[in-house]
Amino acid sequence: SVPFLIRLFPIVLTKFVFLNFLAFPFFVDLRRPELLLNNTVSLYLATEPGVTVGIWHTVPGTRGAEAQGKDQRWYEEALADAHPVIIYLHGNGGTR
Repeated sequence: SVPFLIRLFPIVLTKFVFLNFLAFPFFVDLRRPELLLNNTVSLYLATEPGVTVGIWHTVPGTRGAEAQGKDQRWYEEALADAHPVIIYLHGNGGTR
């Protein structure tokens, strides 16, 4: 019966493949990444009117001691150094 239901309702397949209705991890405030990861801060970018994208900026472990106790301005300035920046885009319906 499952293949028949998927054939009738293909949207069901995408819902269960991507699980975009599920917010995970449960009961975690993802706006405060410093509680989960060391040397991480949350930044927000306005991409167009009415749209804001939240990003996490994590400095490498080699700069971890330097990042201790720094504010958001320090993290923004750290983006301008000569080190490469890796962008990883991920999210699901409950957290993006």
